Amino acid sequence: MFILLIVIWFIFNGKITTEIFILGILLSACIYLFMCRFMDYGFRKDIALIKKSVYFLYYIGVLIVEIIKANVQVMHLVLTDREVAEPVIIGYKTRLKTNLGRVILANSITLTPGTITVSLEEDELVVHCLDKSMAEGMDDLIFERLLEKMEA
Repeated sequence: MFILLIVIWFIFNGKITTEIFILGILLSACIYLFMCRFMDYGFRKDIALIKKSVYFLYYIGVLIVEIIKANVQVMHLVLTDREVAEPVIIGYKTRLKTNLGRVILANSITLTPGTITVSLEEDELVVHCLDKSMAEGMDDLIFERLLEKMEA
């Protein structure tokens, strides 16, 4: 966080001189110490934030791959000779403990084509799938496993 504060200082100033550099380090140190003292922040939280950032970037990559796979699956469903899709609504109980994790999971399911999260109450998700073949594998979601790692 200290380095982030310094970078923000330099961005807002637009140039780097000796005076700006020294003042930036002093102000960033004061703000960081204030955060540590009065906002329950610290070096350990910085390390945890960096670890979660790595997991989050990996999660975004997995989400993009899953969106592409779901697009192909929906295109196949639309372009094949099958006349009727068999939509299904399923209930799914998540193992995630935080509300943020549950909301991210619900939004990730909705972002993948062919599925929509209809409701989210406590740890129960109701998901509408365009076809019953898309409901297969809902009991073991890669999104949920990655979000569990981020919660830990």
